[in-house]
Amino acid sequence: MRVVFVLFDSLNRHALGAYGGTAVPTPNFDRLAQRAAVFDTHYVGSLPCMPARRDLHTGRLNFLHRGWGPLEPYDISYAALLGKAGVYSHLISDHFHYFEDGGATYHQRYSSWEYIRGQEKDKWKAMVEPPLERFKAMYHPLQHPAEPTDGRLNYMINREYMKDEADFPSVKCFDAALEFLATNRHADRWLLHLETFDPHEPFYAPPRLRERFQTGYEGPILDWPRYKRVTESPAEVAEIRANYAALLTLCDEQLGRLLDVFDAENLWQDTALVVTTDHGFLFGEHEWWAKNVMPFYEEIARVPLFFWHPGHPSGGRRKALTQTIDLMPTLLDCFGVEPPSVVTGHSLLPVLESDVTLRDTAIFGMFGAATNVTDGRYTYFRYPPDLMTQELNEYVLIPLHQKTFFATEELAGASLVEPFGFTQGMPLLKVPARPGQKTREPPHGLFDEARTVLYDLSTDPGQASPIVDEAAVARLTAGMVEAMRLHEAPEEAFRRLDVEPPQSTHYGRSAPEAR
Repeated sequence: MRVVFVLFDSLNRHALGAYGGTAVPTPNFDRLAQRAAVFDTHYVGSLPCMPARRDLHTGRLNFLHRGWGPLEPYDISYAALLGKAGVYSHLISDHFHYFEDGGATYHQRYSSWEYIRGQEKDKWKAMVEPPLERFKAMYHPLQHPAEPTDGRLNYMINREYMKDEADFPSVKCFDAALEFLATNRHADRWLLHLETFDPHEPFYAPPRLRERFQTGYEGPILDWPRYKRVTESPAEVAEIRANYAALLTLCDEQLGRLLDVFDAENLWQDTALVVTTDHGFLFGEHEWWAKNVMPFYEEIARVPLFFWHPGHPSGGRRKALTQTIDLMPTLLDCFGVEPPSVVTGHSLLPVLESDVTLRDTAIFGMFGAATNVTDGRYTYFRYPPDLMTQELNEYVLIPLHQKTFFATEELAGASLVEPFGFTQGMPLLKVPARPGQKTREPPHGLFDEARTVLYDLSTDPGQASPIVDEAAVARLTAGMVEAMRLHEAPEEAFRRLDVEPPQSTHYGRSAPEAR
């Protein structure tokens, strides 16, 4: 058995032909959909990028306990488990977050890994005196770095070294993947995790692809929207969307290169192929850009998933409610490896066979923001009554944020607490979240929408008009509470949402002094 697992970043399902998209031709995603099972009700779990990958590695939600951070010492990675079972795993990625403080423990779980440099804020090329005036003339003011350490300057420098199509990191990722397949075609029991940062912003694609999407915009480079309300002109909005369309086209072409090898070598006979993303992206829908500031609408939370397995070759659509946490036990199941008892996700192999129901409800969210729940028909966003005064703690053993250590001021309030059931007996640091760190929602309009609402997706798929349905809210709230109990959410997680915790939940207590 062999598995190729392809993970794109910020892939909007509505842009793909297989999910009804018409604005951008995606012939290779469509081609895969003709063969593989296509999951129609697949949702995220923890957001954004690295929290989603922690879900993927561990088969558990993590946003209830901490924000962006590394795999913890008690986390059991699917890649490490495969290695213990004699399965070789190889990571190919240009996702630079793996090499920041808050992601540095992920790539070492694989048997081997290859990192392609240059995406977005990657600290790649050394330019002591960058041509700031030239850069300011080249790029829209929206993208000008606020100060010398602003990562947007890194992008401007990196882009100077990407002139030919072969220089683009995502192309190099697929080059490396095809090399891996050529080298290891006749070997058995391996997993290739191929991950590209594209089509994540900045939306920079080769000129031949960008030329396909003309907008009439004549201003400086505009390919990186801020995470905020849409305030740009219609021409600027069209330009950003066109740049995403061009980059998505590049992703589609690279996927096509992989599918060509599957066809030529008949890998369909003995190799599984999983293609998905970590989250979606808003392109002005609901008057928002991006993914982790606003409420998690369907464009962000409901994501594409394609799954081919040679032992379950029937394609078609799957309606079962699934999540990112299901990928970990699925990848293990492909090799006959049992998941640990703390895994809360479910293998998708039975869903390939008969589209069985795995769960009635699923919760998803980001640390400090709303806790969201869906059953596939309704989505319910439940916010704390007051985002800025909510009780919120991070439970950690490795006190790292995305790009920094926890500050002295944060750790000054830390206390040692007893283990959760999933921490292998390890006590944890309970760190009160700083007011400025509780949520990432800035003051530009979020609080107009940071309210508890219910949507009926069957009649309002665009989530334009909240409804009142007390029975649906009660049922979804019960499902949310049960999912929180299953994931051992700390007691304050229930209080902040003004819901009653289950009687059996008593986590996060101070550890005995003798410990």
